[in-house]
Amino acid sequence: MDYPSFKQIVLDRRSVRKYTDKPVSVEDIREIIDCARYAPSDTNSQTWKFIAVINPEKIKEIEAMTWSQLHAKAAEAEAKGLQREAKLLVKSFGPYATAFSDAPALIVCLATPYQSKFRDKIFDPIALVEPHVWEEEGIKSSCLAAQNLMLAAHAKGLATCPMTGPVLLAQDQIRELLTIPDEYQINMVISLGHPSEHPGRLARKEIDEILEIV
Repeated sequence: MDYPSFKQIVLDRRSVRKYTDKPVSVEDIREIIDCARYAPSDTNSQTWKFIAVINPEKIKEIEAMTWSQLHAKAAEAEAKGLQREAKLLVKSFGPYATAFSDAPALIVCLATPYQSKFRDKIFDPIALVEPHVWEEEGIKSSCLAAQNLMLAAHAKGLATCPMTGPVLLAQDQIRELLTIPDEYQINMVISLGHPSEHPGRLARKEIDEILEIV
């Protein structure tokens, strides 16, 4: 592939929140995850794992869990006298946090514990960093894989939308529903399906605003 073709894939990818009823094949999911697993990772630790939820009932359960926790948070805010913020949480954030509800597939992206020969033989013996830093390393690599996943989906004519709302609100409930081990972090969820909308390109910061060359 030449550079212009690759750049077009990057520029045309969108976060899509509306999907057709057409299911996503297991073959397509496996192909997309194949691309995800070739992302770079810290010392090739490959700290990622994916759960592809294609059972509509389970997707609806995750939606219901997210709304339930969101309403609970809104009630807490109201009890503190934050009625306006509580209303915005439900009306504005709620639809974004549950934009996966009509997707035929939901990819739960996990970060597994960071393990490597460098950590075992060097980093841990000399206490290079605090233990929580290794959790951050797992998330970083998982995010790189998630970007591969979304670009691959777009290249196959599918659409995605990455979301952290369900994780922020209902992480414990999702963990229990999907039997996710305690040592795995839930990074994000990504809706996946055939798009029924084609959003326009959103504005981006100018290169000079985000790049410093020294």
